[in-house]
Amino acid sequence: MLDTFLLLLLLSTLLPTAVPLPPRPPVRCGTGTAGCVLSNAYGAWSSDRVDCPVGAVTYPSSESDVVAAVAGASAKNMPVKVVSGFAHTIPKLACPGNGSSAPSLLISTARYDAVAVDAVARTVTADAGAPLRAVIDAAEASGLSLTAAPYWEGVSIGGLVSTGSHGSSWWGRGGAVHDHVVGLRLVVPAGAADGWAKVMALEKGDALFNAALVSLGLLGVISKVTLALEPSFKRSISYDYRDDSTLQDDFANHAASHEFADITWYPSQHQAVYRIDNRMPLNATGDGVNDFIGFQSTLIAVSSGIRALETALEASRSVKGKCKMAAAEIAAKRLIGNGLRGGLLFTGYPVVGFQGKMQTSGSCAHSPVTEPLSACPWDPRFRGLFFYESTAVFSPPARFRDFVLDVKRLRDLNPDNMCGVDAYNGLLIRFIKRSDACLGQPEDSVALDFNYYRATDPSSPRLNQDVWEEVEQLAFVKHGARPHWAKNRLVAFQGVQGKYPGWAKFAAAKLQLDPRGLFDSRWSDEVVAGKEEHPKADGCALDGRCICSEDRHCSPSKGYYCRPGLVYSESRVCRYSVSQLV
Repeated sequence: MLDTFLLLLLLSTLLPTAVPLPPRPPVRCGTGTAGCVLSNAYGAWSSDRVDCPVGAVTYPSSESDVVAAVAGASAKNMPVKVVSGFAHTIPKLACPGNGSSAPSLLISTARYDAVAVDAVARTVTADAGAPLRAVIDAAEASGLSLTAAPYWEGVSIGGLVSTGSHGSSWWGRGGAVHDHVVGLRLVVPAGAADGWAKVMALEKGDALFNAALVSLGLLGVISKVTLALEPSFKRSISYDYRDDSTLQDDFANHAASHEFADITWYPSQHQAVYRIDNRMPLNATGDGVNDFIGFQSTLIAVSSGIRALETALEASRSVKGKCKMAAAEIAAKRLIGNGLRGGLLFTGYPVVGFQGKMQTSGSCAHSPVTEPLSACPWDPRFRGLFFYESTAVFSPPARFRDFVLDVKRLRDLNPDNMCGVDAYNGLLIRFIKRSDACLGQPEDSVALDFNYYRATDPSSPRLNQDVWEEVEQLAFVKHGARPHWAKNRLVAFQGVQGKYPGWAKFAAAKLQLDPRGLFDSRWSDEVVAGKEEHPKADGCALDGRCICSEDRHCSPSKGYYCRPGLVYSESRVCRYSVSQLV
């Protein structure tokens, strides 16, 4: 059975899929639901598994519509939040109100998506709901390029800027998209004398500009974003597979040597894949495309089959089975260049193509509406992949070196225990330049992303649960990493305010622009307050709502007990112990 599914996994990366289905909208009203509900694209939030009830939803198509929506909420002193047409944020930042029956308003920017390029000024101005792909394509059509973008293109401009989304670069303005913003229009609540809402037009140098860049939806509604562009250019990408023995000493030089460098680390395989990614002139030969295989539409039968296999391996505690999955996934990616192709197929490195085709991908996010044979592999309608995504941002870079050495020590105790993360995308290492944004990175930083299995039932412990909890605590507690605002389990945000030197300025801007707290909610408070201790309930550590301090915070009935970490003894993790279970 295992070998059959591994063959399906390999074939799914080699064969084109047909008849794909677009993602479901995040807001759903009627048809079996009382009123409307909001959920993210994965069908679950980081703090609980409950969809967000929404009293009213509005879909503006112009800035005047946005002003009217905010004014209506402001006049009624009604909680309000904003969501895009994508909703890939993992924390519950877009949920308005406090979960009560009190009226609240959700503003969806799904229909507010115009894009305009100023070729003379070399800028692009996009409505908040404009898809990233539409912005990139408009720039390229005008002979210009957007320099920075996240790797996943299924996001809106307002959403990606407000959560600090990034690509990878320590060069120029850096890899964070908000550091390429030169202008921003923000709709904020006001008093009756100002019609209950007003537009703030902010530019670089304005007192509130740096607070408004990464605002987490807490200051008001981002209406329009103006980004700096450059003359169009090409990229050349190659992947260099190496032993990971010198990773801790090589990463900084790699970032300094290649403009868009990154590294994918597969710790169980003792392997690191260095992305050699550089800018090329327009006359460089090549019309390549980056279509990362993890973001392609996948046959529903394959993604649901892989999930069923992974769940079976979890239930049988088959570490070796997870390692076979990891080996098959890595082999498939290597065979087809991780989704890079020079034409219809991958024929070897380097792959050279226009910036707009190489910087980001996500073909499953904009599939045509047809019969459902394939979809994004995590689409919750089809019981496909279901995972956590954790991102830790380290600065100064020396802290990341120490973290790598600690993870290697943990890995070396039993490399097979880390196969679970390698079956996804390993540990993705990217580089973010210092930012002036209040909630951006205050120093040149190293960002680490990793995905791993998430149980369908939040009360179910996971295979090697203790390993990933220890990695998480090594990052956020021992080495003081900052969490990515749009990702992570709730425990990653403990003490978050103290990790941002610009927090006081952001809080002052918040008080000035939204003094009544209309854009606050119980769920966004959980993230930005960063309380050291949330109320602890039985099993709270299993889904990342707490760090265990008692056995009951794990699952003693299933053999998981709260124990010290193996490398970081101050950590507390849920570890399986068959002897105590007996």
